[in-house]
Amino acid sequence: MEAAAQLRDTNALYSLIRQDPYILDNFDRIPFIETPLHDAARSGNVESAMEIIRLKPSFAKKPNQDGFSPMHLALQNGQTQTVLQLIDTDLELVRVKGREGITPLHYASEDGDLYLLEKFLSVCPKSLEDVTNKGDTALHIALKNDKVEAFQVLTRRPPSVIGLKEADQCYNKRILNSKNRDGSTLLHIATSKNQV
Repeated sequence: MEAAAQLRDTNALYSLIRQDPYILDNFDRIPFIETPLHDAARSGNVESAMEIIRLKPSFAKKPNQDGFSPMHLALQNGQTQTVLQLIDTDLELVRVKGREGITPLHYASEDGDLYLLEKFLSVCPKSLEDVTNKGDTALHIALKNDKVEAFQVLTRRPPSVIGLKEADQCYNKRILNSKNRDGSTLLHIATSKNQV
């Protein structure tokens, strides 16, 4: 199945399905498994990834044995086109928590990928609220990794869905003053790293 997912056409995938119509269902029964979508996302095979996700949407959020979703693997392997296509199928994939509670937004923040950060926030602004197992937001992660430009992108908050200025100010204060599990705020991190 792994080889079929990495092929550039979907005929091999359907050949396997003809041999065993339940082949994709078998992956669904196992909670942590490397699915064909994981393989396609890792290798950047957009066509196969889109065909597999169409057949089995549940694969998009399924963690493999290492705790990574297909989106995490695409990010780790620099497969930006695959990441963008996955987002087009389900905007909430930006919020899927992988190993240690790390979401794709957290990963892009650590990596400092400004394009993906802007894209993720535009399709799912609420993802800025997500925290890792250590209580870090994407803002904490950007500062910890000296990604000041990423931090700046993350603090450019899109207009409020509610449209109330007070609600926006409250939201900004809550996010900007949030503490991680160590009790560190963004200001603590920036000060400790001399990030003027």
